[in-house]
Amino acid sequence: MATKVKILAFSGALRAESFNHKLLLVALQGAKDAGADVTVISLRDFPMPLYDQEIEDATGIPEHAKRFKELMKSHHGFLIASPEYNSSVTAVLKNSLDWASRMEDGEKELAAFSGKVAGLISASPGSLGGLRGLAHLRVVLGNIQTLVIPEQFALSNAYRAFAEDGSMIEPKSVERAKSVARRLVEVTTKLQA
Repeated sequence: MATKVKILAFSGALRAESFNHKLLLVALQGAKDAGADVTVISLRDFPMPLYDQEIEDATGIPEHAKRFKELMKSHHGFLIASPEYNSSVTAVLKNSLDWASRMEDGEKELAAFSGKVAGLISASPGSLGGLRGLAHLRVVLGNIQTLVIPEQFALSNAYRAFAEDGSMIEPKSVERAKSVARRLVEVTTKLQA
């Protein structure tokens, strides 16, 4: 019997009420509907110093970075909601990925990323919905051996996309967000078979 696909879902935003966190919660239902086990985390729960090789050389990988990396290693794929800051990814997201990419003794290179699959979504108050940041994230993940599915969703005008309870107002947008997560599970399942 095939292993049930495990998806780690997180946002590159720290703010609890961020548009990207809200979008992530909508999209991940698509992964659950497709039969995946989904673990949702907040990067706020994994505070890490800015990556500095002198820190790594002196004390090793910080404990929160190790915990984040172990979660990544224990999942088959990632659903990432990535805000766009100045046309790129957020510092907290890039820093978390940088720490998770560091190799420890007895570990294969890029153990948290190699052979994994990622689905990308974003939300922005702007008219492009964070597309420029998604392009940068796609390059970063591809370079560290993560297969990024072509399907993605960028929600524009996010300030008017959600109801007060966090649900998404427009059914078409809900479907587009969920479809990325469903496709993520479909591809990941095929690769695990």
